[in-house]
Amino acid sequence: MEPLYETKVQCICCETSFMTSRVRPSFKKAVKSDTDFCGYYKADINPDYYVVRVCPTCGYASTENGTERLSDKQKLSYYENVGSRWVAREFSGERSLQQAMATYKLALLSAQSVGESPRVIAGILHHIAWLYRYEGNHAQEQRFLRFALQAYVKVFEGEGAELNGAKLMYLIGELNRRIGERAEAVRWFSRIVNDKRIMDAAMIRASREQWQLIREEQETSRMLEQEPHGELTSA
Repeated sequence: MEPLYETKVQCICCETSFMTSRVRPSFKKAVKSDTDFCGYYKADINPDYYVVRVCPTCGYASTENGTERLSDKQKLSYYENVGSRWVAREFSGERSLQQAMATYKLALLSAQSVGESPRVIAGILHHIAWLYRYEGNHAQEQRFLRFALQAYVKVFEGEGAELNGAKLMYLIGELNRRIGERAEAVRWFSRIVNDKRIMDAAMIRASREQWQLIREEQETSRMLEQEPHGELTSA
C-alpha cells in the first residue's frame, strides 16, 4: 500500500478545487518523539510534511485547524499581502523537507495576513521549528521555538480556560527550557505539578521529569564551575 493518497479540497480564498496529498493513518505512527512532541517516523514519509494544503491557483495555504471560511476583508488582505506575488505551482505528490518548509512558511504568511488565531499560528511556528530540527539547523530552530513560545503564551492568556490547559502549560514550560530560560520553565512546570485542579496525569508526570532534568543540568553546571583550575599549592 502506498503511504500517500490524494484528496480533493476547496480553497477557502478563491474557491478553486484542488488535490492535495495526505499520509495514510497506518504510516503515521512515530517510532519516537521529542519532549515537545516532535515525531520521528520509521518510513521515508513524514506526516508532518503534508499537514499544509496549498491552493495552486491563488497560493492560500492552510491546515485543517485553520478557519473554515474567509470574509471579503480577509481575502482582500491576503491578496494584497501575499496572493499578488504568488507564482502558480503544485505541492501535490511526495514532498521533500524543503518543499514542506515552503508550505509551512506560506501557511504562516497566509495566517498572518488574514488574522488567524494565535493557536493556529503557534502550531505553524512550532512545526517550522521541528523542520529546522530535522534539518539540523539549530540557530533557526531556536529562533522559531521562540516565536512559537510567544504565540503559545498568547493562546494561554486568551484561550487557556477553553483548551487543554495542562498540555499548553507544559509546552510553554518545555519551549522555555529548550531556549535556555530555565527559571521560567521551572515556573510553568511547578504550576502544573502543584495545581490540584489539574488532573492530566501524563502532563503532570512529564512536567516532573523536565523539572528534574533542569535540576540535574543546574547541578552539573555548578559542579563544573567549582572544579579546581590546577592551581599549585606548597607542601
